[in-house]
Amino acid sequence: MIRFAVFKAAATVLIGALLATACGEKQPVLKPQAPEGVGSQRPPTVSGGTGVATPPPPTAAPDPRPVPPEPIREELLSSASLDDLNRNSPLKPVFFELDSADIGRDGQVVLDENGAQLKRSSSWIVTIEGHTDERGTAEYNLALGERRAVAARAYLISIGIAAERLRTVSYGKEFPFDPGHDEASMAKNRRAHFVITAK
Repeated sequence: MIRFAVFKAAATVLIGALLATACGEKQPVLKPQAPEGVGSQRPPTVSGGTGVATPPPPTAAPDPRPVPPEPIREELLSSASLDDLNRNSPLKPVFFELDSADIGRDGQVVLDENGAQLKRSSSWIVTIEGHTDERGTAEYNLALGERRAVAARAYLISIGIAAERLRTVSYGKEFPFDPGHDEASMAKNRRAHFVITAK
């Protein structure tokens, strides 16, 4: 009877020790595997045996800012034909208010840039075309277009462009840039337009 009690006690201690050892061991954490055929996406990892999946590191978002066009290279300008130059002209138009030939601040900025280009391309001869919107008589618009072209020419001369390189012509309302009849369209037609006529 004593032997059975000792055996029972020893067996209890042994079973308790085995249970304690089994319960105290940490089980290895298995990392999930991506299914076959899935691209190179990284699966979420399980951190520290907690069973909580951590998301993959964020990828950099694309830059939403537009990339400015490359500046026109001078060697391309010198080798381009007159048609190509005028199709992709480095000389920008100047826009005017209704019934006005006054050059505003925005127009001065454009003319300063055009003047800098004309100084770099010192052999170019340019015709400045004066245009108007559709309102008013043909005679009135021809005169207004001429005043606009002359105003742009005078500004360019004032910043150092030789007068003999700059010609003017008025087309009035005859050749609209935008054929629409709303105010936004007509604002595009009130302009001094630059055409390279010789290089």
